[in-house]
This record gives sequence, structure tokens and C-alpha cells, in this order.
Amino acid sequence: MESLSIGALAKQVGLGPGALRYYERLGLLVPSRRTASGYRVYPAEAVRRLRFIRRAQTLGFSLEEVATLLKLSDNVDTPAREVKRLVVQHISDLEARIGDLERMRQSLTHLADRCNGRGPVTGCSILAALGGVLEGSGQ
Repeated sequence: MESLSIGALAKQVGLGPGALRYYERLGLLVPSRRTASGYRVYPAEAVRRLRFIRRAQTLGFSLEEVATLLKLSDNVDTPAREVKRLVVQHISDLEARIGDLERMRQSLTHLADRCNGRGPVTGCSILAALGGVLEGSGQ
């Protein structure tokens, strides 16, 4: 079985060794062994696992959710409905965040439309609408 050093694995998946050590601390990645001098050695399967982690992250899953997905994936007896349940919940969370982002965009668009962008910052309608938070009030 092919094994990879932390540097070779990091290079193959486009991450730094620090990221791999972080994933290891979180329990997402486990070296197969350590050399006599203490270097981590990973199985070739770690490449697939890291690609899974990165792809899940690009889909917005938190590392905690990624850990859950990996646990489900590692257990061949896991019913697929468990994976689907997690994904459906994630979709619901994304929809809520999209709604929040849309409301933020609308508010900011309204503020930007009301601002002519002229004059000193002391007369800025955007800063006034934000309640002086950006004017050094310390809030």
C-alpha cells in the first residue's frame, strides 16, 4: 500500500501541512503511522478523504458537519436516509442564510441609493443610518 508523507499529501491536495495537522487535531484525518523519527505517514486513501472534506466545505458544510458526514461514510451500515437528513437540514440552513443575506443586500442597496457620495464623511447618510457605529462611538 502506498503511503505519503505530510508534505507529499499536502502538495497532492493543494493544502499546507498546517491544515493537515489541524484536520488531524479535529479527528478528520488520521495518519496510518509515524516513522521512527516521528514523521506522520498517511495512507493513499487520505487523498480521497481530504478531497471529500474540501468539497463538503465548498458546499458550505462546517467542519463539525463534515466530521458527521465522514463518520456516516465510514460506517457501511449507515442508512442513506441519515446522510439525506443532514443534507436537507443543511439546505434549510442555507435557505435561511440566503434570506438573511438578501435582506442585508436590500438594506445596503437602499442606503447606497440614498447617498449621493458627495461632501465630507460627517454628512454621510450611510454612516448616519448606521447610527454612528462607524463614527467612533465605540459601539
